[in-house]
Amino acid sequence: MKIKPLADRVLVKPAAAEEKTVGGIIIPDSAKEKPLKGEVVAVGNGTKDEEMVVKPGDPVLYGKYAGTEIELDGEKYLIMRQSDILAII
Repeated sequence: MKIKPLADRVLVKPAAAEEKTVGGIIIPDSAKEKPLKGEVVAVGNGTKDEEMVVKPGDPVLYGKYAGTEIELDGEKYLIMRQSDILAII
């Protein structure tokens, strides 16, 4: 994969949604809770006002509606600003 986020952007691979059944009913993908954690895949260089704190491989927590979903090579990723990341875990 050849993608390099610009400025203070971060590329995150979300953790897989947990499979749950309720009394034998299988919940469809569209109704599953979005995961709020993932792993940093790539980071930008930062800006003159903000240096990059996260690095590739860091497990992170992010806001529920953070980032923009993109698909690369059949995999789903989120691209977001570093400030959308709540914590490194």
